[in-house]
Amino acid sequence: MYKLRSSAIIVIYKHFRLIQLILLTSLISTINSVIFPFPGLLTSPTFVSSKQLKMTTMETLVKTKWAIDPAHTEVHFKVKHLVISTVTGKFEKFDGAVYSSKPDFSDAEAEFSVDVDSINTSQPDRDGHLKSPDFFDAASHPKLTFKSTGIKKTGDSEYAMTGDLTIRSTTKSVQLTVEYGGTTKDPWGNTKAGFEITGKINRKDFGLSWSAFTETGGLVVSDEVKLQLAVEVAKQ
Repeated sequence: MYKLRSSAIIVIYKHFRLIQLILLTSLISTINSVIFPFPGLLTSPTFVSSKQLKMTTMETLVKTKWAIDPAHTEVHFKVKHLVISTVTGKFEKFDGAVYSSKPDFSDAEAEFSVDVDSINTSQPDRDGHLKSPDFFDAASHPKLTFKSTGIKKTGDSEYAMTGDLTIRSTTKSVQLTVEYGGTTKDPWGNTKAGFEITGKINRKDFGLSWSAFTETGGLVVSDEVKLQLAVEVAKQ
């Protein structure tokens, strides 16, 4: 009787261990396929260390900085004057950078700032008026800034970039059209990339609200401002 009972216990124990093994194998398979992004991580003899995982993550997140080359960058704007003609102005002092991990800049992030006091429309009196509280109020708001919030490829070398533009402490989302001109090395071995950027804003959205009218009722200065930038950046 004792031997029969012992044999029965042994059989039950073996079945129990077999069921445990089946359940454990099933659990490992589920975890391995659902939770972990590396097939065979738990069952394969090849193990990915935490250091390797950290390095892979860092390589994915790091983006190369491309600094704006001020000697080869132009920041222009255009507004209608008296409805019949166009006045072009520019900013002469600015700074910024582009960050991207892809050679076509399809994941680019951009930041840009302009020294408002550097505005130049080739007319000192007009420049002084633009710096006054009627327009930019340069004394109280010396910087104009832009920080991108997204980018979408729309063609072989064209992108739509959205971002936050801040003028006179007012921030609005704007969309810019970006044309990527290519990447090359200059005679000194520096890697450069070029872009043409266009867009338009309503100046009154940012508190540049001064207005005057002609005898026929037309605006002396249009509300719409066209932006035109030719940007060259250098790989850091």
